[in-house]
Amino acid sequence: MTSQVSSPAEQADAALVGGQRSSGSGGEGKEVRRLDRVIIRFAGDSGDGMQLTGDRFTSETASFGNDLSTLPNFPAEIRAPAGTLPGVSSFQLHFADHDILTPGDAPNVLVAMNPAALKANLADVPRGAEIIVNTDEFTKRPMAKVGYATSPLEDGTLSAYNVHPVPLTTLTIEALKDFGLSRKEAERSKNMFALGLLSWMYHRPTEGTEKFLRDKFAKKPDIAEANVTAFRAGWNFGETTEDFAVSYEVAPATKAFPTGTYRNISGNLALSYGLVAASQQADLPLYLGSYPITPASDILHELSKHKNFGVRTFQAEDEIAGIGAALGAAFGGSLAVTTTSGPGVALKSETIGLAVSLELPLLIVDIQRGGPSTGLPTKTEQADLLQAMYGRNGEAPVPIVAPKTPADCFDAALEAARIALTYRTPVFLLSDGYLANGSEPWRIPEVTELPDLRVQFASGPNHVAVDGTEVFWPYKRDEHTLARPWAVPGTPGLEHRIGGIEKQDGTGNISYDPANHDFMVRTRQAKVDGIEVPDIEVDDPTDDSGRGAGTLVVGWGSTYGPITAAVRRVRGAGERIAQAHLRHLNPFPRNLGEVLARYDKVIVPEMNLGQLATLLRAKYLVDARSHTQVSGMPFKAEQLAEVFKEAIND
Repeated sequence: MTSQVSSPAEQADAALVGGQRSSGSGGEGKEVRRLDRVIIRFAGDSGDGMQLTGDRFTSETASFGNDLSTLPNFPAEIRAPAGTLPGVSSFQLHFADHDILTPGDAPNVLVAMNPAALKANLADVPRGAEIIVNTDEFTKRPMAKVGYATSPLEDGTLSAYNVHPVPLTTLTIEALKDFGLSRKEAERSKNMFALGLLSWMYHRPTEGTEKFLRDKFAKKPDIAEANVTAFRAGWNFGETTEDFAVSYEVAPATKAFPTGTYRNISGNLALSYGLVAASQQADLPLYLGSYPITPASDILHELSKHKNFGVRTFQAEDEIAGIGAALGAAFGGSLAVTTTSGPGVALKSETIGLAVSLELPLLIVDIQRGGPSTGLPTKTEQADLLQAMYGRNGEAPVPIVAPKTPADCFDAALEAARIALTYRTPVFLLSDGYLANGSEPWRIPEVTELPDLRVQFASGPNHVAVDGTEVFWPYKRDEHTLARPWAVPGTPGLEHRIGGIEKQDGTGNISYDPANHDFMVRTRQAKVDGIEVPDIEVDDPTDDSGRGAGTLVVGWGSTYGPITAAVRRVRGAGERIAQAHLRHLNPFPRNLGEVLARYDKVIVPEMNLGQLATLLRAKYLVDARSHTQVSGMPFKAEQLAEVFKEAIND
C-alpha cells in the first residue's frame, strides 16, 4: 500500500511511465487522448491473479493522484473449477480527475483472460467499449465449457465493441524464454503482462509495481525478475504494437482532495486502523477474539500485525469462543472486539445478550454478506440490520453504527468505540463486503483530530449503606449516561457478581423480583435511547424561490456512493431531490422524525428486502417507499437515478 505526501496532485509530475517521464505521448506517432474518468475491469480465472492485478493498478493510480473506487468480485471457492463461469474472478476500478463515489456502472475497458471471463462479463459492457482478449485461451475446449459453439472472436458476437485480440499467454512465455521456467510457471505471469499493457495504455507509474514484485518474491529473485520482465514486456507491447494506436491520460484529481497525506485503503484495513486508533485514544489495550469468516478475516489478519500497539489477537476454535474471550477481556479492562459476518452473529447472539446484561463495552463487527445461512460468502448484502437490532432473546437493545464508504470505516470504528466505552454497552458495527474489499483514497488524520476516548475505572466505594459503611455497588449508574461503573477484577474492595441472571438494581445481586426486572429492562433500554448521536444532515438544495425538494432519499451503510451518484444525475437533469444518510441506526438521530415529516415522498434503497424502511414506518408512521436489491452486487447509479425520477414524477 503506497502513501503520498501533500496533495495527490503534487505526485503527478514525478509519475514514471515505463521508466521514462510521461510527456503526453504514447509513443512516436501515437495519439494521446485526455479523459476525465475511466472504468476498467480485469476478469479471468480465480487462479489468474486478477485481484492482484487490480490491486496493483489501483495502488499506482492512487499514487498518481486520481480519485478512485474499486469493486473486487471473486468466487467463494478457494480454487473454483478452471475455465467455468462460477470460477470467474474480476476486479473493477473507476478512476477520475474529479470526485467520484462508486466503482462505476459499466466498464469502458474489459480485459478478458479466457472465454468464461468474456461470457460472464460481456452483458455489463456497453456498446463501443474496448475489450482486450487473451486469444490463446479461445480454443475449442475452453469455449465449449461455457457454451460457445463458435468463437465469439469470429462469429460477430463482439461486432459492437472495439476488440483488441492479444495472445497474452504466448507473448508472456516468449518474454520469459531466457528464465528457464516451465511453460506452466511462465504462464502465471500473464497477468503482469496485462498489467503492463494497461499501465502503458493509461500512463500509470511503474516503479511501485516493480518494487512490489521484488519485495513480494524477495526469497525467489528469479520469479521476481520474471514477473518484472513480463510487466515490462506488456508495457513495451503497448508502446510498439500497431493495434494500440491510442493511449489515454486521466489527470490527477486536483480539486477532489484537501491537502494532506493520502493512501489507498480498503474498508477492512481502515476499520482495523480505526480500532487501533480507538485503543490508543482510550489508553486501553485492544483485544480481538475472533474466528475466521469471509469477508471479515482480513481484520484478524491485520490486527495480528500490531502487537507493538498493545494489540492482542486470539483466533478461537469457533465463533462462540471468540466472543466469549472478547467479553472476558472487556471484563478485564480491555477495549474488546469480536469480528464476524452474519452466520457468526447468529452463533454469538447469546453472548451478546450476556454483554447487554453485564453492561460491558464490546464491539461486534459484522461484515455483512449474502444470506441466509452460508449464502453468498464473497458477495455483498446489508440484510443483517434486523438481526443486529432484535436478534437476541429477551429485551436486549444494542446500539448500531454503519460506515458509508471504505475510508469511513476508520471513523465509524472510533464512533462505535466512543459509544461502547461511554455507555458501557456492546455496540454493533455494520459494514459489508462491498466496503470491506473496496478501496478509495484516504487522508491520514492527525492525532490531534482524533477524539479523546479515555475512561475512568472504578477505584473505590461509591455508595453508603444503611449502616453507614462505604460499599461498592456495581450497578449504581451515572446520572447522565446511565452507565454503570467499570471495575477491573482484582481491585481491592470492588468485588462483585457477574452473570446472565437478572441483577438487582444497584447491588448487582441476583434478583427474581418482577418489579426489579421491569425496572432493569427499561433502564437498559433508556440507556441506549439516551445515547448522544449527531442530528441527521439533509442535502436539499433550494430553487430560486427558496423551495426545497418534495422527495427525500434515505440510505444507510454502503448505499451512500450509488445513492449520491444517482442524486447528482437526477439534479443534473433538472429535478429537485433531497438526500440524507444514516450512520446511527440505533438510536436514530433525534431529528429524524421531523426530517421525514417534511417531505411528501421518502425513498429507502437497501440491499435487503426493506429492513430500514420497515423500521422507519413502524417508528415514525411515514410511508417510506422501499427500493430493494439482493443480487449480491451493489446498486448501479443509473438504475437508482431512474427509480428516483419515477418517484418524483409519480
